[in-house]
Amino acid sequence: MLLHAVTDALLGAIAAGDIGSFFPPGDPRWKNADSAIFLNLALETLQRAGYRIVNIDTTLILAAPKIAPVSGEMRARVADLLGLGVDQVSIKAKTPEGLKLDRVAQCHAIALVERAIEPDELKSMSAVIESQRQLEDVVEDLLSSVHGVPKKRGLIYDTEDIT
Repeated sequence: MLLHAVTDALLGAIAAGDIGSFFPPGDPRWKNADSAIFLNLALETLQRAGYRIVNIDTTLILAAPKIAPVSGEMRARVADLLGLGVDQVSIKAKTPEGLKLDRVAQCHAIALVERAIEPDELKSMSAVIESQRQLEDVVEDLLSSVHGVPKKRGLIYDTEDIT
């Protein structure tokens, strides 16, 4: 259940569908399959899309959420499957108190991902901008397009002509 929720969270983070769109529940090939297979596919899909995982946060909702004795092992296993540090995986549990779900087990997972950019793909602003005026134009264009700030259309004075 936990790995299925993490799989869905990873696929959802990049708008790639859900676990059922890759592994239809009615397909007998996936009955009793190891959930790590699903997680691995989600990880590969995420990486092919150009993303990497920042962290995973999960919450198990159980009538008797006594996972403290095994939560460290669970975190280590998920971290290992995803190639993450244990400090990037959170697994906690709550009761369904007041929700009338005492016989139901649920898991919620959130995946924080970021676009993976290699350092050599990044260019310094100074390598692209050749003059102060060009930098001012770029800033002005950004302010105008992103924040709606009107472009300045002031007078330009040539200080050589002032007498």
